[in-house]
Amino acid sequence: MRYFIELAYFGKMYHGWQNQPDAASVQEKVETALAKLFQKTIEIIGAGRTDAGVHAKQIFAHFDIQERIDTKQLQHKLNSMLPKDIAVYDIFEVKPLAHARFDALSRSYEYLIINKKDPFLMDRAYFIKNSLDVDKMNEAAEILKTYTNFKCFSKSRTDVKTYNCKIEQAHWEWDGGVLKFSITADRFLRNMVRAIVGSLIEIGLGKTSVDNLHEIIKSEDRSKAGTSVPAKALYLTEVTYPKIAVE
Repeated sequence: MRYFIELAYFGKMYHGWQNQPDAASVQEKVETALAKLFQKTIEIIGAGRTDAGVHAKQIFAHFDIQERIDTKQLQHKLNSMLPKDIAVYDIFEVKPLAHARFDALSRSYEYLIINKKDPFLMDRAYFIKNSLDVDKMNEAAEILKTYTNFKCFSKSRTDVKTYNCKIEQAHWEWDGGVLKFSITADRFLRNMVRAIVGSLIEIGLGKTSVDNLHEIIKSEDRSKAGTSVPAKALYLTEVTYPKIAVE
Protein backbone atom coordinates (compact mmCIF):
# COMPACT_ATOMS: atom_id res chain seq x y z
CA MET A 1 0.00 0.00 0.00
CA ARG A 2 1.10 3.54 -0.66
CA TYR A 3 0.73 6.47 1.71
CA PHE A 4 1.27 10.20 1.38
CA ILE A 5 2.77 12.26 4.20
CA GLU A 6 2.04 16.00 4.36
CA LEU A 7 4.88 17.85 6.10
CA ALA A 8 6.17 21.30 6.90
CA TYR A 9 9.64 22.34 7.98
CA PHE A 10 11.83 25.32 8.80
CA GLY A 11 14.88 24.72 6.65
CA LYS A 12 17.60 26.69 8.43
CA MET A 13 19.33 23.62 9.89
CA TYR A 14 19.04 21.42 6.79
CA HIS A 15 20.92 21.01 3.56
CA GLY A 16 17.64 20.87 1.68
CA TRP A 17 15.02 18.13 1.40
CA GLN A 18 17.01 15.40 -0.34
CA ASN A 19 19.41 13.00 1.36
CA GLN A 20 23.03 14.21 1.37
CA PRO A 21 26.13 12.10 2.12
CA ASP A 22 27.61 14.38 4.78
CA ALA A 23 24.87 16.84 5.75
CA ALA A 24 21.51 16.81 7.51
CA SER A 25 18.43 16.73 5.29
CA VAL A 26 14.69 16.63 5.96
CA GLN A 27 14.29 13.38 4.03
CA GLU A 28 16.96 11.72 6.17
CA LYS A 29 15.27 12.79 9.43
CA VAL A 30 11.88 11.43 8.34
CA GLU A 31 13.31 8.17 6.98
CA THR A 32 15.30 7.62 10.17
CA ALA A 33 12.16 8.06 12.28
CA LEU A 34 10.15 5.70 10.05
CA ALA A 35 12.92 3.08 10.19
CA LYS A 36 12.86 3.13 14.00
CA LEU A 37 9.08 2.77 14.09
CA PHE A 38 8.82 -0.04 11.52
CA GLN A 39 12.18 -1.68 12.27
CA LYS A 40 13.09 -1.66 8.57
CA THR A 41 14.23 0.77 5.89
CA ILE A 42 11.43 2.96 4.55
CA GLU A 43 12.28 5.12 1.55
CA ILE A 44 10.21 8.25 0.98
CA ILE A 45 9.90 10.14 -2.31
CA GLY A 46 9.31 13.88 -1.99
CA ALA A 47 7.38 16.28 -4.20
CA GLY A 48 10.55 18.21 -4.93
CA ARG A 49 14.04 19.11 -3.79
CA THR A 50 14.24 22.35 -1.85
CA ASP A 51 17.70 23.91 -1.62
CA ALA A 52 19.70 24.24 1.58
CA GLY A 53 18.03 26.69 3.96
CA VAL A 54 14.72 26.85 2.08
CA HIS A 55 11.54 26.25 4.09
CA ALA A 56 8.32 24.40 3.29
CA LYS A 57 4.89 25.29 4.64
CA GLN A 58 3.54 22.32 2.72
CA ILE A 59 5.28 19.44 0.99
CA PHE A 60 4.24 15.85 0.34
CA ALA A 61 6.16 12.60 0.19
CA HIS A 62 5.06 9.02 -0.42
CA PHE A 63 6.18 5.66 0.90
CA ASP A 64 5.16 2.03 0.41
CA ILE A 65 4.46 -0.54 3.09
CA GLN A 66 2.81 -3.96 2.96
CA GLU A 67 0.57 -3.70 6.00
CA ARG A 68 -2.27 -1.24 6.55
CA ILE A 69 -1.37 1.35 9.18
CA ASP A 70 -3.14 3.55 11.69
CA THR A 71 -2.34 6.90 10.08
CA LYS A 72 -3.29 9.07 13.07
CA GLN A 73 -1.18 7.00 15.41
CA LEU A 74 1.78 7.12 13.00
CA GLN A 75 1.40 10.89 12.64
CA HIS A 76 1.49 11.28 16.44
CA LYS A 77 4.55 9.04 16.80
CA LEU A 78 6.46 10.76 14.01
CA ASN A 79 5.80 14.20 15.46
CA SER A 80 7.08 13.02 18.85
CA MET A 81 10.30 11.70 17.27
CA LEU A 82 11.09 14.37 14.68
CA PRO A 83 12.98 17.60 15.50
CA LYS A 84 10.88 20.61 16.46
CA ASP A 85 11.50 22.24 13.06
CA ILE A 86 9.80 19.39 11.14
CA ALA A 87 6.07 18.69 11.51
CA VAL A 88 3.79 16.01 10.05
CA TYR A 89 0.36 17.46 9.28
CA ASP A 90 -1.33 14.43 7.76
CA ILE A 91 -0.83 10.85 6.52
CA PHE A 92 -3.31 9.23 4.16
CA GLU A 93 -3.58 6.23 1.86
CA VAL A 94 -3.43 6.93 -1.88
CA LYS A 95 -3.88 4.99 -5.08
CA PRO A 96 -1.10 2.40 -5.67
CA LEU A 97 0.60 4.35 -8.47
CA ALA A 98 0.17 7.85 -7.01
CA HIS A 99 3.52 9.68 -7.05
CA ALA A 100 4.40 12.65 -4.84
CA ARG A 101 6.69 14.17 -7.44
CA PHE A 102 5.36 13.20 -10.85
CA ASP A 103 1.64 13.58 -10.09
CA ALA A 104 1.94 17.11 -8.72
CA LEU A 105 -0.06 19.55 -10.85
CA SER A 106 1.48 22.74 -9.48
CA ARG A 107 3.84 24.10 -6.87
CA SER A 108 3.70 27.52 -5.22
CA TYR A 109 6.44 29.51 -3.53
CA GLU A 110 6.65 32.75 -1.56
CA TYR A 111 9.66 35.01 -1.08
CA LEU A 112 9.66 37.56 1.75
CA ILE A 113 11.45 40.93 1.80
CA ILE A 114 11.58 43.50 4.61
CA ASN A 115 12.82 47.08 4.29
CA LYS A 116 13.49 47.79 7.95
CA LYS A 117 15.52 45.90 10.50
CA ASP A 118 13.27 43.51 12.39
CA PRO A 119 14.85 41.07 14.88
CA PHE A 120 11.86 38.73 14.53
CA LEU A 121 12.16 38.48 10.75
CA MET A 122 15.88 38.72 10.01
CA ASP A 123 16.17 34.91 9.92
CA ARG A 124 12.97 34.49 7.88
CA ALA A 125 13.05 37.32 5.33
CA TYR A 126 15.55 39.20 3.13
CA PHE A 127 16.42 42.68 4.40
CA ILE A 128 16.80 45.33 1.67
CA LYS A 129 17.10 48.88 3.02
CA ASN A 130 16.73 50.62 -0.36
CA SER A 131 13.23 51.34 -1.65
CA LEU A 132 11.88 49.12 -4.43
CA ASP A 133 9.59 50.07 -7.31
CA VAL A 134 6.98 47.36 -6.79
CA ASP A 135 4.91 48.47 -9.79
CA LYS A 136 7.85 47.84 -12.12
CA MET A 137 8.57 44.54 -10.40
CA ASN A 138 4.98 43.45 -11.00
CA GLU A 139 5.16 44.59 -14.62
CA ALA A 140 8.23 42.39 -15.04
CA ALA A 141 6.57 39.49 -13.20
CA GLU A 142 3.79 39.50 -15.80
CA ILE A 143 6.40 38.96 -18.52
CA LEU A 144 7.38 35.64 -16.92
CA LYS A 145 3.99 34.17 -17.83
CA THR A 146 4.65 34.73 -21.55
CA TYR A 147 7.68 32.39 -21.64
CA THR A 148 8.29 28.69 -21.03
CA ASN A 149 12.08 28.23 -21.33
CA PHE A 150 13.73 29.44 -18.10
CA LYS A 151 17.26 28.12 -18.56
CA CYS A 152 18.60 31.58 -17.65
CA PHE A 153 17.29 31.11 -14.09
CA SER A 154 18.52 27.54 -13.61
CA LYS A 155 21.65 26.35 -11.86
CA SER A 156 24.31 25.67 -14.48
CA ARG A 157 25.06 22.12 -13.35
CA THR A 158 21.77 20.27 -13.40
CA ASP A 159 20.56 17.03 -14.96
CA VAL A 160 17.11 18.12 -16.16
CA LYS A 161 15.91 17.06 -19.60
CA THR A 162 14.00 20.28 -20.24
CA TYR A 163 14.10 23.86 -18.96
CA ASN A 164 10.44 24.43 -19.80
CA CYS A 165 8.04 25.47 -17.05
CA LYS A 166 4.55 26.93 -17.21
CA ILE A 167 4.22 29.84 -14.80
CA GLU A 168 0.58 30.34 -13.84
CA GLN A 169 0.93 33.38 -11.60
CA ALA A 170 3.66 35.68 -10.32
CA HIS A 171 2.93 38.75 -8.21
CA TRP A 172 4.36 41.12 -5.59
CA GLU A 173 2.27 42.61 -2.78
CA TRP A 174 2.74 44.19 0.60
CA ASP A 175 1.45 42.15 3.53
CA GLY A 176 1.81 44.42 6.52
CA GLY A 177 5.49 45.36 6.63
CA VAL A 178 6.56 42.44 4.45
CA LEU A 179 6.87 42.53 0.65
CA LYS A 180 5.79 39.11 -0.56
CA PHE A 181 6.45 37.55 -3.97
CA SER A 182 4.11 34.67 -4.86
CA ILE A 183 4.72 32.39 -7.82
CA THR A 184 3.00 29.21 -9.05
CA ALA A 185 4.11 26.88 -11.85
CA ASP A 186 3.74 23.28 -12.93
CA ARG A 187 7.42 22.73 -12.06
CA PHE A 188 10.51 24.70 -11.07
CA LEU A 189 14.17 24.36 -11.95
CA ARG A 190 16.91 24.29 -9.32
CA ASN A 191 17.51 27.80 -7.95
CA MET A 192 14.85 29.18 -10.32
CA VAL A 193 12.74 31.17 -7.86
CA ARG A 194 15.74 32.75 -6.13
CA ALA A 195 17.23 33.77 -9.49
CA ILE A 196 13.89 35.23 -10.64
CA VAL A 197 13.56 37.22 -7.43
CA GLY A 198 17.13 38.50 -7.79
CA SER A 199 16.38 39.65 -11.33
CA LEU A 200 13.14 41.38 -10.33
CA ILE A 201 14.87 43.12 -7.43
CA GLU A 202 17.41 44.62 -9.85
CA ILE A 203 14.46 46.02 -11.82
CA GLY A 204 12.89 47.34 -8.61
CA LEU A 205 16.16 49.05 -7.68
CA GLY A 206 16.43 50.65 -11.13
CA LYS A 207 19.60 48.74 -12.03
CA THR A 208 17.99 47.34 -15.18
CA SER A 209 14.79 47.92 -17.14
CA VAL A 210 11.59 45.91 -17.31
CA ASP A 211 12.10 45.34 -21.04
CA ASN A 212 15.55 43.90 -20.43
CA LEU A 213 13.91 40.88 -18.81
CA HIS A 214 12.91 39.72 -22.30
CA GLU A 215 16.57 39.67 -23.36
CA ILE A 216 17.64 37.87 -20.18
CA ILE A 217 15.12 35.07 -20.71
CA LYS A 218 15.85 34.75 -24.44
CA SER A 219 19.59 34.55 -23.76
CA GLU A 220 19.23 31.24 -21.85
CA ASP A 221 22.38 32.40 -20.04
CA ARG A 222 22.45 32.24 -16.21
CA SER A 223 25.13 34.95 -16.06
CA LYS A 224 22.71 37.45 -17.63
CA ALA A 225 20.12 37.08 -14.85
CA GLY A 226 20.25 38.56 -11.37
CA THR A 227 22.09 37.19 -8.35
CA SER A 228 20.36 34.43 -6.41
CA VAL A 229 18.80 35.88 -3.27
CA PRO A 230 19.30 34.22 0.15
CA ALA A 231 17.51 30.92 0.74
CA LYS A 232 16.27 31.87 4.22
CA ALA A 233 13.39 33.95 2.81
CA LEU A 234 12.02 31.32 0.40
CA TYR A 235 9.04 29.12 1.28
CA LEU A 236 7.39 26.29 -0.61
CA THR A 237 3.77 27.01 0.29
CA GLU A 238 1.56 24.59 -1.64
CA VAL A 239 1.68 21.48 -3.82
CA THR A 240 -1.52 20.47 -5.63
CA TYR A 241 -2.58 17.07 -6.97
CA PRO A 242 -5.43 15.44 -8.84
CA LYS A 243 -7.70 13.13 -6.85
CA ILE A 244 -5.27 10.51 -5.53
CA ALA A 245 -6.52 9.63 -2.03
CA VAL A 246 -8.26 6.32 -1.39
CA GLU A 247 -11.84 6.96 -0.30
